[in-house]
Amino acid sequence: MIKPIPIIVIQGATASGKSGLAIELAKELQTEIISADSRQVYRHLNIGTAKVSEKEQQEVRHHLIDIVDPDEEYNAGKFVEDASNAIFQLHSQNKIPIIVGGTGLYVKALLEGLIQVPEASKEIKEKLQIMADEKSPEQIKEILQKVDAESAERIETNDVQKMIRALEVYEVTGKSITQHWKEQSEKRFFVAYTIFLQRDRNVLYDRINRRIDEMLNMGLLKEIDNLLSSGYQETDPGMISVGYREFYPFFQGTEELPECVRLAKKHTRNYAKRQLTWFRRLKFDLALDANDVSICDVKQKILNWKQYN
Repeated sequence: MIKPIPIIVIQGATASGKSGLAIELAKELQTEIISADSRQVYRHLNIGTAKVSEKEQQEVRHHLIDIVDPDEEYNAGKFVEDASNAIFQLHSQNKIPIIVGGTGLYVKALLEGLIQVPEASKEIKEKLQIMADEKSPEQIKEILQKVDAESAERIETNDVQKMIRALEVYEVTGKSITQHWKEQSEKRFFVAYTIFLQRDRNVLYDRINRRIDEMLNMGLLKEIDNLLSSGYQETDPGMISVGYREFYPFFQGTEELPECVRLAKKHTRNYAKRQLTWFRRLKFDLALDANDVSICDVKQKILNWKQYN
């Protein structure tokens, strides 16, 4: 049996400070970062996804940022393939890859493998397409809740495509995606030292609110205007992101800017809450208070762990 490749995984809610920690740690370990963020893969979505700056990317190389256009699909399966290739490349250079991001499903798929589901029949696809066309996102979520409560909680209400995919898996196999994951035999291609970066929830929410304001000062509205002017649609995979979709009514002239800002902050806080719910189910090798991080201590813990992996 091939020995699993050691990797470092840093997770935490949005605005918790994961990127800063990863960059400092990468410098100490002389390695590179692989982003596990389902929105930072998209080109042109820079400010609203809190993408690391060009300067930071020059200091430490980041993989899987700016790799697809906003109208392209990207999913956990593609992430596993792309991240695995980057891991193998860095491992061949005797570097410990650092995977960082808040998309828990991507990390789960990387560490535990992907479920294999047969192709849905034409009849099933047509039935679900009719559902997607005729029912509201809220109604679809209610249907999903009955067969897969965990997926219904995890998937955002506006992400109809993911909800329909979860229902498709259930229709094809008679079991939910959640159940498939539970039955999935662990495939240990990688062995991970897992770090969770935590903050007091009130502090986290305040950071989120302030970050939205900072994004606006940095030119978020101009970024969105450029995207829409370039022909990207509000329903494109990248364009449904939190922090973007709330501002479309402003550009349509149907909502005032302050209300759009309020919703962007609210929805981002809701997203952070869902992330924290996901992370509470996991066990981490190291939980760090973001206000009390010693990079030297973290580095030493990792090196001690690596001796046995």
